Amino acid sequence: MAIRVLLVDDQPLLRTGFRMILEAEQDLAVVGEAGDGLQALDQVRALQPDVVLMDIRMPRMDGVEATRQITGPERDGPAKVLVLTTFDLDEYVVEALKAGASGFLLKDAPANELVQAIRVVAAGEAMLAPSITRRLLDKYATHLPSGDEPVPDTLHTLTEREVEVLKLVARGLSNAEIAADLFVSETTVKTHVGHVLTKLGLRDRVQAAVYAYESGLVRPGAQ
Repeated sequence: MAIRVLLVDDQPLLRTGFRMILEAEQDLAVVGEAGDGLQALDQVRALQPDVVLMDIRMPRMDGVEATRQITGPERDGPAKVLVLTTFDLDEYVVEALKAGASGFLLKDAPANELVQAIRVVAAGEAMLAPSITRRLLDKYATHLPSGDEPVPDTLHTLTEREVEVLKLVARGLSNAEIAADLFVSETTVKTHVGHVLTKLGLRDRVQAAVYAYESGLVRPGAQ
């Protein structure tokens, strides 16, 4: 079954370009387009896409609010949201990630990266490329904890290994990369990630990464 993709951007030319790239792949199918957040909500309900390629700044309803409604508790389907942002990194990207986006990608990313990002998100993993993540977090470093703040009580519910896994998730590593780093199986990593999400009450890996930075467990530039 092909991955069903909905394109959401207020620039028709960009949507056309994305469509041409994606339709060249046998495992991807563009099922619809939308020019703003409200249209996106209607299309998600009608078309039930697997992945929504979401622009941030759009008329009527922006990508952050659309993402919140698509991935929220009243969601109509299993759609994952992949946010598109400009080279300079949009100030709303963090809000979109908090709202439930499964990752973000630069609009000028090579075609193969766009295709791979959609596949990664559709498979249920986060699209948090370390290089982009570092730039994003550096941009918002002044809004993140300095490390002097008390650690949230919820963090104490994690085992030592689960904390290790959470730190690596925050650095943008995939399950396979974490497994190699910790010398364990990928299945074990998936189990740990699942426990982290359940204990912290988080939706997915992206929210786990945001939590790690906001709690001060990980800081920009730290390895």
